Amino acid sequence: MFEIAPSILSADFARLAEEIRAVEEGGATVLHVDVMDGQFVPNITIGLPVVESIRKATSLTIDTHLMIEEPSRYAVKFVEAGANMVSVHVEADVHLQRTLCSIRDAGGQSGIAINPATPLVSLEEALPFADFILLMSVNPGFGGQKFIHTSIDKLRRLRRMIDERGLPTRIEIDGGIDAGNIQKIVESGAEIIVAGSAVFGDGKPTEAVRKLIDAATVWV
Repeated sequence: MFEIAPSILSADFARLAEEIRAVEEGGATVLHVDVMDGQFVPNITIGLPVVESIRKATSLTIDTHLMIEEPSRYAVKFVEAGANMVSVHVEADVHLQRTLCSIRDAGGQSGIAINPATPLVSLEEALPFADFILLMSVNPGFGGQKFIHTSIDKLRRLRRMIDERGLPTRIEIDGGIDAGNIQKIVESGAEIIVAGSAVFGDGKPTEAVRKLIDAATVWV
């Protein structure tokens, strides 16, 4: 079973509570929140106060993707702010296992995010401590990018890696996903589908979420 996780990076922040209600009405069950610090990635986005406000506005699962340096300093704080899921980049955390355990100890689901050019072997030792893997299918930092097609093969290899180890780790994927490619992505093993422009781009987020769900369930 898969879930749609609209990325609020592409939402209208002047109407954020309305946008959240709209995607929930469409069938979204997870809300993806991109946190950028201007160092790990070029952009600067939102932080703890916005997550606290979102928590008050919705009962959806809040999934925070920390695209920041030294994520271990802030990961638990995002759980305390109301995030249910917190992912940190394998490229940014030199004490990844410790950070993942601290997220779990705080009551959150721990995730490892991995960039397109980072090999899957970098996940091997930390994989048992992760509740989910966030596979980036674009280079992080900006919305509206095109899907990197080699991500399908990487997704399938990640699915095998997890299954061969008998782990319950879920796979999330983020970047360039729309109604034209979501079917293949779900079929290849992704369980949480992040979509930003495809949901909020045309100003009709409720219909857009339903369209993604319909497109992904054709093969099921």
